[in-house]
Amino acid sequence: MASGRPAVVTGANKSLDFATSRDLCRNFPGDMVLTVRDQTRGRGRAARQHLKAEGLSLHFHLLAIDNLKSIRTLRDFLWEEFGGLDVLVNNAGITFKSDDPTPLHIQAEVTLKTNFFGTRDICTELLPLVNPKVSRVVNVSSVMGFVTLKQCSPELQQKFTSEAITEEELGMLMDKFVEDVKNGVHKKEGWPDMKLVTYGISKMGITILSRIHARKLSEQRRDDKILLNACSDAIKSPEDGAETPVYLALLPSDAEGPHGEFVMEKQVEQ
Repeated sequence: MASGRPAVVTGANKSLDFATSRDLCRNFPGDMVLTVRDQTRGRGRAARQHLKAEGLSLHFHLLAIDNLKSIRTLRDFLWEEFGGLDVLVNNAGITFKSDDPTPLHIQAEVTLKTNFFGTRDICTELLPLVNPKVSRVVNVSSVMGFVTLKQCSPELQQKFTSEAITEEELGMLMDKFVEDVKNGVHKKEGWPDMKLVTYGISKMGITILSRIHARKLSEQRRDDKILLNACSDAIKSPEDGAETPVYLALLPSDAEGPHGEFVMEKQVEQ
């Protein structure tokens, strides 16, 4: 599938992120660009040295997905160095533990800024660089997104599941959640009252954003073969959790799907 353009994985230092990067490195027939926020932390340094020792073609680039300047620096590097990319796996993200004492409104702001808006900004900047003949885009979401959607009010569920929802409308809803939490009215406004609600909302947003982007690509495409999907993150070990993102990233060049789906354990979830 290689065309001289690389596979890019955002977030490559820890657990699932590294497992996905490692498996892609071993199976993608081309260059790999792994992005990290800090090259000295996590499993990163020794693990990257180990991968390089295997003779794999690796490049590393700093990336803070909550910083638009950082994203654009990566974009410029990919264009200048490779002329684009073939595979994009949006792995980077954060979550607060259920017992974290950080106030909920801070958790909401930080989590949405990173997980949802950061992923959105990466797609905005990098999707124009993807190879229209072969590219695969994988947004790592979570089954928690489904759980969270079901806990939303019927009114919110209707908005989120609308086939006509736009990226702008989705962004406004994500902003509304953050503001409602800050104002202490998120329960009244129909948002879930549950543990890890900020993580769930952010991942729900990523799944819906993936559907929107896939729909746009389908409307624009003629002979394009870009396949864009969301998938669940690890529900078992990091190695098991990496299986589906890698599967979607390596879909063969003649594959016609899945596209615009949420995939878990290599199966499309309805």
